[in-house]
Amino acid sequence: MIPQAFEYHAPKSLAEASRLVAQFAGDGKVLAGGHSLVPMMKLRLAAPKHLIDIGRIKELSYIRPGDSKVEIGALTTHFQIESSELLKAKCPLLPEVAREIGDAQVRNKGTLGGSLAHADPAADWPAAILALDAEMQAVSARGERWIAAKDFFVDLMTTALAADEILTAVRVPVIPTAADPSPSAPRAGDAYAKLHQPASGFAVVGVAARVAIDDKGAVSQVGVGITGVGPKAYRAAAVEAALREKSPSSKRLEEAAAHAADGIQANSDLYASGEYRAHLARVYTRRALEEAVERASGK
Repeated sequence: MIPQAFEYHAPKSLAEASRLVAQFAGDGKVLAGGHSLVPMMKLRLAAPKHLIDIGRIKELSYIRPGDSKVEIGALTTHFQIESSELLKAKCPLLPEVAREIGDAQVRNKGTLGGSLAHADPAADWPAAILALDAEMQAVSARGERWIAAKDFFVDLMTTALAADEILTAVRVPVIPTAADPSPSAPRAGDAYAKLHQPASGFAVVGVAARVAIDDKGAVSQVGVGITGVGPKAYRAAAVEAALREKSPSSKRLEEAAAHAADGIQANSDLYASGEYRAHLARVYTRRALEEAVERASGK
């Protein structure tokens, strides 16, 4: 199908893009990599009167190290994250998740910020962003603010971004891994476990986990983000509560994972019923936790 007619804008700076977004408000849509918005426009599920293409704003594509966090520009592609040596060392969950997204063409064009702002309930990045307690930077003509991941995903394809805001950056905390620990910090391990939808490559279920283990062998920090199950990605709070300050034995991991779909009305479609998705959430949560604990232990 052919999209409805629209006016195309290609701002050369973030300031210009912010002015355009403020000017057109509800009549405009921001275009990043285009892998989410363009198909919706072709199907006429989205019909913006103004398309604001920020893809040429080079200042929004970067990966920058910090003392305790890494900042990633919203236009950084999945492939750039997948291949980043900095992220492999400081936040290996992100390259691992990037490898699971689509195919090579999608990973070379699709962007971190575009995926997060689109908030597809089966997208991969939201699970990781939630598990890592990340923050998203929103910029508008009015100024800028940082939004915690736990507050960012509101509902089906709905985020906390205001109509005049552009997602510009993501900050993720860095904690030492077993391969490079500091003496005073817990050992940490990350993992992502996913069942691909064979036609689309999206997650039927995707579970991102970060587990930190203290010097007594107990779980000192844990984050579990789940995508593909409900109308939006979510933190599995009951799973985390069942593990915190406890030894991560195989039995305890299985018992904790049993809470992966607590309180969630699981999606149902032609590929998987809600009941099956809830079952998969428990299975893949256990797998992600087991892998994260193994990595935290240096195995």
